[in-house]
Amino acid sequence: MADSFHEEEILGKAYDSRLMKRLLRYLVPYRKVALFALVAILLFGLLQAIPPYLVKVEVDRYLDPTASTKIPEFLAHFLSQDPFTGILQICLVIFLPTILLTFILQFVQSFAMQLVGQKIMYDLRKQIFGQLQRLQLSFYDRNPVGRMVTRVTTDVDVLNDLFSSGVVAIFGDLFSLLSIVAVMLWINWKLALLTFAVLPLIIGVTMAFRKAVRESYRRIRVAIARINAYLQEHLTGMAVLQLFGREARSYDEFETINRAHMKAYKDSIMAYGLFYPAVEFLGSIAVIVILYEGGLMSLHGAATVGIGTLTAFIQYSQRFFRPIQDLSDKYNILQSAMASSERIFKLLDTPVTIQDAPRPKTLPPAEGQVEFRNVSFAYDGKHRVLENVSFTIEPGEKVAIVGHTGAGKTTLTSLLLRFYDVTEGQILFDGVDIRDLSLRDLRRNFGMVLQDPFLFSGTIASNLRLGTDSITDQQLRAAARHVNILDFIETLPGGFEEEVKERGSTLSVGQKQLLSFARALAHDPKVLILDEATSSVDPETELMIRQGLERLMEGRTSLIVAHRLSTIQNASKIVVMHHGRVREIGTHRELLERGGIYHKLYQLQYKDQELIAGRGPWSAVGSAPRAPDSARGGAAGD
Repeated sequence: MADSFHEEEILGKAYDSRLMKRLLRYLVPYRKVALFALVAILLFGLLQAIPPYLVKVEVDRYLDPTASTKIPEFLAHFLSQDPFTGILQICLVIFLPTILLTFILQFVQSFAMQLVGQKIMYDLRKQIFGQLQRLQLSFYDRNPVGRMVTRVTTDVDVLNDLFSSGVVAIFGDLFSLLSIVAVMLWINWKLALLTFAVLPLIIGVTMAFRKAVRESYRRIRVAIARINAYLQEHLTGMAVLQLFGREARSYDEFETINRAHMKAYKDSIMAYGLFYPAVEFLGSIAVIVILYEGGLMSLHGAATVGIGTLTAFIQYSQRFFRPIQDLSDKYNILQSAMASSERIFKLLDTPVTIQDAPRPKTLPPAEGQVEFRNVSFAYDGKHRVLENVSFTIEPGEKVAIVGHTGAGKTTLTSLLLRFYDVTEGQILFDGVDIRDLSLRDLRRNFGMVLQDPFLFSGTIASNLRLGTDSITDQQLRAAARHVNILDFIETLPGGFEEEVKERGSTLSVGQKQLLSFARALAHDPKVLILDEATSSVDPETELMIRQGLERLMEGRTSLIVAHRLSTIQNASKIVVMHHGRVREIGTHRELLERGGIYHKLYQLQYKDQELIAGRGPWSAVGSAPRAPDSARGGAAGD
């Protein structure tokens, strides 16, 4: 379990030029808006230095005439010599427009970058979801679903923070800082250097803060990933959880994971709670230094240090430390964004091994011939689950595959649909290697019904169509009628528009299975694959399905993976799998007469049927059961 969350534990560097270049590509489509926001934030940073200076000019020029005031020549010509008029000019003509412009620029920058952040999130989530759809099933065999959910949600949210309040805002903070430093040095460089004397302490506090927050952020991310994975697994398996009475134990386990998340967040809150007051305290120390040293300079006759200068420096010191606080916060955003982007790009860079050939062949109207030619396969690349499998299914032929659990039956259907690629050998469809066909051309010729039917949230009609709008209402009704589910659908208040809950939770297993049959048949496939399709239904429902299937399989190539041998006795031929190899091929009667693996399977199943019928185990009466007529070469069951 710990290995599943190793990626979440890695925070990485605060800045990685390679990752940043890739991230900035997502900004390119919105570069005009981002550039506009950058100009706005730079102007905002420049304006931060103006209000304190205006206070200095007003105090030193009109309220303390003895002070020596540095005023740019253009401003000196603009301001009136009359105190009342000059103060009015400063307040209404310069100060008020500056504040209004500051407000507008801050709003423009914030709105523009939030908009850009949301658009990038939209683009990135689409790209990630598209990649998840293209990835081969072997990828999901190795990666928990909760981790993938974290990539699409939490990690993308972190990148939104980077674009909306990180990239551009960093330039704004730096420009504000430089503007304030420049003005302070220009007004009085000695007093400015005294103000900057607390910077080493600020840097020390900031480094300690970054270290503490980095660790807490790492723990928060691990905890979020574990919460997502735990919830996904336990909500999906809620029926089993309740059946075995694991509610209390699962609650305790979730409480432990949730508490770890809470503690990590508490540590980050503590770090922030100490950092900001510490910076404010050091800022206050700087104010004390300004008042003390500035006051002494003024008392000793320094004309350049008047009341206005002291007032301006106090305001500048407050504005000087605010960007430092913001930059420290941006550092954490940047570091988290680098870690999240590395995980996202690792997912996006995962090679898609099951994909179309560079120049896929065009498939003419399919006939439905399938051939397995010396096929071998290993899920892990080492331990083979199929070994040198060869057999052919002719167009319109009904072929069944049987064997013990783990014999490789379902693997054959997965290879046929290219959910996985063969390790050795070939699978041919109408004489063409399926790897030479586009996935779309290949799979549109197949309809598949799984042992565990899956329904999406939506309506019955949308679950039957699955996005194929060309399927008409008449075709839906015909497909439902063929599998004997139409009567049930028409009893529902909404009919085909009846809402289906998540995973079809309001339907029985048999109803979901019948709907999955109707879905496959509504697409009119050339090849029908039934993977243990009747194993989850009661005998009455199975009889209904079998009646419909006899009609539906006419004119279609059919491949049936079955445990119930009673459902495949009329198959054109039966392929018997054992330990990944084809051991027997023949009709029901031929295989029974051969007395091999199929005969043993049939006898075992006949014994199970006797037990179900209440006859008791044959061993209890001291003799083997009398084999059915079909096992002795008769016509029964053929």
